[in-house]
Amino acid sequence: MTTKPHDQFAKQFLEELLAPLGEVRTNQEVRDETRFVDILFTPASLVQNPNLGLLGRIALMNTALLEPFRNQPSSSEIRNCFLKLFAVIANAQRKAKRKKTRLSEDSLARLWIISPSVSETLLANFEFKLDLDNWPSGVYFFQKGFRGAIVAVNELPVTAETLWLRILGRGETQRQAISELLALPKSNSLRQNTLKLIANWRIVLIQQEDNLTEDERELIMNLSQAYQQWEETTKQQARLEGQRQVVENLLRFRFGAVDEELARVVDSLLQLSPEEFTPLCLQLSREEILARFANN
Repeated sequence: MTTKPHDQFAKQFLEELLAPLGEVRTNQEVRDETRFVDILFTPASLVQNPNLGLLGRIALMNTALLEPFRNQPSSSEIRNCFLKLFAVIANAQRKAKRKKTRLSEDSLARLWIISPSVSETLLANFEFKLDLDNWPSGVYFFQKGFRGAIVAVNELPVTAETLWLRILGRGETQRQAISELLALPKSNSLRQNTLKLIANWRIVLIQQEDNLTEDERELIMNLSQAYQQWEETTKQQARLEGQRQVVENLLRFRFGAVDEELARVVDSLLQLSPEEFTPLCLQLSREEILARFANN
Protein backbone atom coordinates (compact mmCIF):
# COMPACT_ATOMS: atom_id res chain seq x y z
CA MET A 1 0.00 0.00 0.00
CA THR A 2 1.14 3.58 -0.56
CA THR A 3 0.64 7.06 0.81
CA LYS A 4 1.90 8.85 -2.31
CA PRO A 5 -0.63 11.54 -3.37
CA HIS A 6 -0.62 10.55 -7.06
CA ASP A 7 -1.18 6.87 -6.27
CA GLN A 8 -4.01 7.71 -3.88
CA PHE A 9 -5.64 10.04 -6.42
CA ALA A 10 -5.27 7.53 -9.26
CA LYS A 11 -6.90 4.77 -7.22
CA GLN A 12 -9.79 7.00 -6.10
CA PHE A 13 -10.21 8.39 -9.61
CA LEU A 14 -10.33 4.98 -11.29
CA GLU A 15 -12.60 3.63 -8.56
CA GLU A 16 -14.99 6.58 -9.08
CA LEU A 17 -15.16 6.01 -12.83
CA LEU A 18 -15.41 2.21 -12.76
CA ALA A 19 -17.73 1.64 -9.79
CA PRO A 20 -20.93 1.89 -11.91
CA LEU A 21 -19.61 -0.83 -14.20
CA GLY A 22 -18.81 -3.57 -11.72
CA GLU A 23 -16.79 -4.54 -8.65
CA VAL A 24 -13.73 -2.42 -7.81
CA ARG A 25 -11.22 -3.60 -5.21
CA THR A 26 -8.28 -1.37 -4.29
CA ASN A 27 -5.08 -2.61 -2.69
CA GLN A 28 -6.20 -6.16 -3.43
CA GLU A 29 -3.86 -8.69 -1.85
CA VAL A 30 -2.58 -11.45 -4.14
CA ARG A 31 -0.79 -14.49 -2.85
CA ASP A 32 2.75 -15.70 -3.09
CA GLU A 33 4.55 -13.18 -0.98
CA THR A 34 2.06 -10.48 -0.10
CA ARG A 35 1.46 -8.15 -3.06
CA PHE A 36 -1.19 -5.52 -3.65
CA VAL A 37 -2.87 -4.71 -6.97
CA ASP A 38 -3.59 -0.98 -7.27
CA ILE A 39 -6.98 -1.60 -8.93
CA LEU A 40 -8.51 -5.04 -9.49
CA PHE A 41 -11.70 -4.55 -11.49
CA THR A 42 -14.32 -7.16 -12.33
CA PRO A 43 -17.06 -5.94 -14.73
CA ALA A 44 -20.69 -6.59 -13.87
CA SER A 45 -22.72 -8.66 -16.28
CA LEU A 46 -24.64 -6.85 -19.06
CA VAL A 47 -23.25 -3.41 -18.10
CA GLN A 48 -22.62 -0.88 -20.89
CA ASN A 49 -19.79 1.60 -21.33
CA PRO A 50 -20.94 4.84 -19.65
CA ASN A 51 -19.01 7.26 -21.88
CA LEU A 52 -15.61 6.36 -20.43
CA GLY A 53 -14.15 5.84 -23.89
CA LEU A 54 -10.90 3.90 -23.96
CA LEU A 55 -10.90 3.35 -20.20
CA GLY A 56 -14.38 1.82 -20.43
CA ARG A 57 -13.29 -0.43 -23.27
CA ILE A 58 -10.31 -1.65 -21.25
CA ALA A 59 -12.34 -2.24 -18.11
CA LEU A 60 -15.22 -4.09 -19.73
CA MET A 61 -13.11 -6.65 -21.63
CA ASN A 62 -12.77 -8.87 -18.55
CA THR A 63 -11.13 -8.76 -15.12
CA ALA A 64 -8.52 -6.01 -15.25
CA LEU A 65 -5.48 -5.18 -13.14
CA LEU A 66 -4.90 -1.43 -13.46
CA GLU A 67 -1.49 -0.20 -12.33
CA PRO A 68 -1.12 3.61 -12.73
CA PHE A 69 2.35 5.17 -12.37
CA ARG A 70 3.26 8.82 -11.88
CA ASN A 71 6.65 8.21 -13.53
CA GLN A 72 7.64 5.64 -16.13
CA PRO A 73 7.93 2.28 -14.32
CA SER A 74 11.27 0.55 -14.17
CA SER A 75 11.85 -2.89 -15.63
CA SER A 76 11.64 -4.33 -12.13
CA GLU A 77 8.30 -2.62 -11.48
CA ILE A 78 6.89 -4.00 -14.72
CA ARG A 79 7.99 -7.52 -13.79
CA ASN A 80 6.33 -7.09 -10.40
CA CYS A 81 3.10 -6.06 -12.15
CA PHE A 82 3.21 -9.27 -14.18
CA LEU A 83 3.78 -11.30 -11.00
CA LYS A 84 0.54 -9.84 -9.63
CA LEU A 85 -1.26 -10.71 -12.88
CA PHE A 86 -0.02 -14.31 -12.82
CA ALA A 87 -1.06 -14.65 -9.16
CA VAL A 88 -4.57 -13.39 -9.97
CA ILE A 89 -4.87 -15.79 -12.92
CA ALA A 90 -3.57 -18.73 -10.87
CA ASN A 91 -6.06 -17.95 -8.09
CA ALA A 92 -8.95 -17.85 -10.59
CA GLN A 93 -7.86 -21.16 -12.08
CA ARG A 94 -7.68 -22.79 -8.63
CA LYS A 95 -11.23 -21.63 -7.88
CA ALA A 96 -12.43 -22.97 -11.23
CA LYS A 97 -10.75 -26.32 -10.57
CA ARG A 98 -12.49 -26.63 -7.19
CA LYS A 99 -15.81 -26.01 -8.96
CA LYS A 100 -14.80 -28.50 -11.67
CA THR A 101 -15.11 -25.86 -14.39
CA ARG A 102 -12.63 -24.68 -17.01
CA LEU A 103 -11.69 -21.07 -17.73
CA SER A 104 -11.20 -20.08 -21.35
CA GLU A 105 -8.08 -18.12 -22.29
CA ASP A 106 -10.15 -15.05 -23.20
CA SER A 107 -11.79 -14.99 -19.77
CA LEU A 108 -8.50 -14.65 -17.88
CA ALA A 109 -7.51 -11.34 -16.29
CA ARG A 110 -5.45 -8.73 -18.15
CA LEU A 111 -2.81 -6.30 -16.91
CA TRP A 112 -2.95 -2.62 -17.93
CA ILE A 113 0.04 -0.52 -16.85
CA ILE A 114 -0.74 3.21 -17.14
CA SER A 115 2.39 5.32 -17.55
CA PRO A 116 2.76 9.03 -18.41
CA SER A 117 5.29 8.04 -21.09
CA VAL A 118 7.26 5.01 -22.27
CA SER A 119 10.82 5.05 -23.60
CA GLU A 120 11.91 3.27 -26.75
CA THR A 121 14.35 1.26 -24.64
CA LEU A 122 11.60 -0.03 -22.35
CA LEU A 123 9.38 -0.93 -25.30
CA ALA A 124 12.24 -2.82 -26.93
CA ASN A 125 13.32 -4.63 -23.76
CA PHE A 126 9.83 -6.05 -23.18
CA GLU A 127 8.92 -6.31 -26.88
CA PHE A 128 5.77 -4.24 -26.45
CA LYS A 129 4.02 -3.71 -29.80
CA LEU A 130 1.28 -1.45 -31.14
CA ASP A 131 -1.93 -2.92 -32.58
CA LEU A 132 -3.14 0.04 -34.63
CA ASP A 133 -5.75 -2.03 -36.47
CA ASN A 134 -7.66 -2.45 -33.21
CA TRP A 135 -6.30 0.04 -30.69
CA PRO A 136 -5.22 3.71 -30.74
CA SER A 137 -1.63 4.91 -30.67
CA GLY A 138 -0.09 4.78 -27.21
CA VAL A 139 -1.47 1.33 -26.31
CA TYR A 140 1.37 -1.22 -26.49
CA PHE A 141 0.82 -4.96 -26.00
CA PHE A 142 3.18 -7.56 -24.60
CA GLN A 143 3.35 -11.02 -26.17
CA LYS A 144 -0.20 -12.36 -26.48
CA GLY A 145 0.08 -15.19 -23.97
CA PHE A 146 1.17 -12.83 -21.20
CA ARG A 147 -2.08 -10.82 -21.37
CA GLY A 148 -0.48 -7.48 -20.59
CA ALA A 149 -0.26 -3.99 -22.07
CA ILE A 150 1.23 -0.62 -21.21
CA VAL A 151 -0.56 2.65 -21.99
CA ALA A 152 1.77 5.56 -22.83
CA VAL A 153 -0.58 8.39 -21.85
CA ASN A 154 1.34 11.10 -23.70
CA GLU A 155 0.98 9.17 -26.99
CA LEU A 156 -2.80 8.76 -26.84
CA PRO A 157 -4.78 10.74 -29.42
CA VAL A 158 -6.29 13.92 -27.97
CA THR A 159 -9.95 12.93 -28.22
CA ALA A 160 -12.90 12.57 -25.89
CA GLU A 161 -12.31 8.80 -26.00
CA THR A 162 -8.99 9.12 -24.16
CA LEU A 163 -9.81 11.96 -21.75
CA TRP A 164 -10.16 9.87 -18.61
CA LEU A 165 -6.76 8.27 -19.12
CA ARG A 166 -4.98 11.49 -20.12
CA ILE A 167 -5.93 13.02 -16.76
CA LEU A 168 -3.35 10.59 -15.32
CA GLY A 169 -0.61 12.02 -17.55
CA ARG A 170 2.00 14.69 -16.82
CA GLY A 171 2.88 18.18 -18.00
CA GLU A 172 1.07 19.48 -21.07
CA THR A 173 -0.80 16.17 -21.53
CA GLN A 174 -2.40 16.56 -18.12
CA ARG A 175 -3.04 20.30 -18.51
CA GLN A 176 -4.86 19.69 -21.78
CA ALA A 177 -6.96 16.92 -20.25
CA ILE A 178 -7.95 19.07 -17.27
CA SER A 179 -8.97 21.89 -19.63
CA GLU A 180 -11.19 19.42 -21.51
CA LEU A 181 -12.63 18.19 -18.19
CA LEU A 182 -13.54 21.77 -17.23
CA ALA A 183 -15.22 22.26 -20.63
CA LEU A 184 -17.65 19.39 -19.99
CA PRO A 185 -21.22 20.39 -19.06
CA LYS A 186 -21.57 21.23 -15.38
CA SER A 187 -24.40 18.72 -15.23
CA ASN A 188 -21.92 15.91 -15.96
CA SER A 189 -21.59 14.01 -12.67
CA LEU A 190 -18.19 12.55 -13.59
CA ARG A 191 -16.91 16.10 -14.14
CA GLN A 192 -17.86 17.29 -10.67
CA ASN A 193 -16.76 14.11 -8.89
CA THR A 194 -13.39 14.20 -10.68
CA LEU A 195 -12.92 17.88 -9.81
CA LYS A 196 -13.51 16.99 -6.17
CA LEU A 197 -10.84 14.28 -6.30
CA ILE A 198 -8.40 16.64 -8.05
CA ALA A 199 -9.07 19.30 -5.41
CA ASN A 200 -8.32 16.79 -2.65
CA TRP A 201 -5.13 15.73 -4.46
CA ARG A 202 -3.96 19.35 -4.65
CA ILE A 203 -4.79 19.96 -0.99
CA VAL A 204 -2.67 16.96 0.03
CA LEU A 205 0.24 18.26 -2.05
CA ILE A 206 -0.04 21.79 -0.63
CA GLN A 207 0.16 20.37 2.89
CA GLN A 208 3.59 18.94 1.99
CA GLU A 209 4.80 22.28 0.59
CA ASP A 210 8.12 22.32 2.47
CA ASN A 211 9.20 19.02 0.89
CA LEU A 212 7.83 19.32 -2.65
CA THR A 213 9.88 18.24 -5.65
CA GLU A 214 9.97 20.28 -8.86
CA ASP A 215 7.59 17.76 -10.44
CA GLU A 216 5.12 18.17 -7.58
CA ARG A 217 5.24 21.97 -7.85
CA GLU A 218 4.46 21.68 -11.56
CA LEU A 219 1.66 19.28 -10.71
CA ILE A 220 0.12 21.79 -8.31
CA MET A 221 0.08 24.35 -11.14
CA ASN A 222 -1.61 21.80 -13.43
CA LEU A 223 -4.30 21.16 -10.84
CA SER A 224 -4.89 24.78 -9.84
CA GLN A 225 -7.47 25.64 -12.50
CA ALA A 226 -9.52 22.55 -11.69
CA TYR A 227 -9.24 23.33 -7.97
CA GLN A 228 -10.50 26.88 -8.49
CA GLN A 229 -13.43 25.63 -10.55
CA TRP A 230 -14.33 23.08 -7.89
CA GLU A 231 -14.04 25.69 -5.15
CA GLU A 232 -16.32 28.13 -7.00
CA THR A 233 -18.88 25.40 -7.71
CA THR A 234 -18.80 24.23 -4.10
CA LYS A 235 -19.35 27.76 -2.81
CA GLN A 236 -22.22 28.27 -5.24
CA GLN A 237 -23.82 25.00 -4.17
CA ALA A 238 -23.44 26.03 -0.52
CA ARG A 239 -25.12 29.39 -1.23
CA LEU A 240 -28.00 27.68 -3.04
CA GLU A 241 -28.42 25.16 -0.25
CA GLY A 242 -28.46 27.97 2.29
CA GLN A 243 -31.09 29.86 0.28
CA ARG A 244 -33.15 26.67 -0.06
CA GLN A 245 -33.22 26.32 3.70
CA VAL A 246 -34.32 29.95 4.03
CA VAL A 247 -37.20 29.45 1.56
CA GLU A 248 -38.33 26.23 3.25
CA ASN A 249 -38.17 27.88 6.67
CA LEU A 250 -40.28 30.82 5.45
CA LEU A 251 -42.89 28.47 3.99
CA ARG A 252 -42.84 26.39 7.15
CA PHE A 253 -43.32 29.56 9.26
CA ARG A 254 -46.31 30.65 7.15
CA PHE A 255 -48.04 27.32 6.61
CA GLY A 256 -46.83 25.03 9.37
CA ALA A 257 -45.09 22.50 7.11
CA VAL A 258 -43.62 22.11 3.60
CA ASP A 259 -45.83 19.46 2.10
CA GLU A 260 -45.45 17.87 -1.34
CA GLU A 261 -47.25 20.71 -3.15
CA LEU A 262 -45.18 23.44 -1.53
CA ALA A 263 -41.95 21.47 -2.06
CA ARG A 264 -42.58 21.65 -5.82
CA VAL A 265 -42.44 25.47 -5.83
CA VAL A 266 -39.15 25.79 -3.91
CA ASP A 267 -36.94 25.55 -7.02
CA SER A 268 -39.03 28.22 -8.76
CA LEU A 269 -38.72 30.55 -5.79
CA LEU A 270 -34.96 30.04 -5.78
CA GLN A 271 -34.78 31.60 -9.24
CA LEU A 272 -35.50 34.90 -7.46
CA SER A 273 -33.14 36.86 -5.26
CA PRO A 274 -33.63 36.75 -1.46
CA GLU A 275 -34.98 40.31 -1.63
CA GLU A 276 -37.66 39.07 -4.04
CA PHE A 277 -38.66 35.70 -2.59
CA THR A 278 -38.78 36.76 1.09
CA PRO A 279 -41.78 39.14 0.87
CA LEU A 280 -43.61 36.75 -1.47
CA CYS A 281 -43.30 33.91 1.02
CA LEU A 282 -44.50 36.15 3.85
CA GLN A 283 -47.31 37.99 2.04
CA LEU A 284 -48.89 35.64 -0.52
CA SER A 285 -51.42 33.03 0.47
CA ARG A 286 -50.72 29.34 -0.08
CA GLU A 287 -53.09 29.34 -3.08
CA GLU A 288 -51.39 32.40 -4.60
CA ILE A 289 -47.93 30.88 -4.22
CA LEU A 290 -49.01 27.61 -5.81
CA ALA A 291 -50.81 29.36 -8.65
CA ARG A 292 -47.85 31.63 -9.39
CA PHE A 293 -44.96 29.16 -9.09
CA ALA A 294 -46.22 25.58 -9.30
CA ASN A 295 -46.09 25.46 -13.11
CA ASN A 296 -42.71 27.23 -13.54
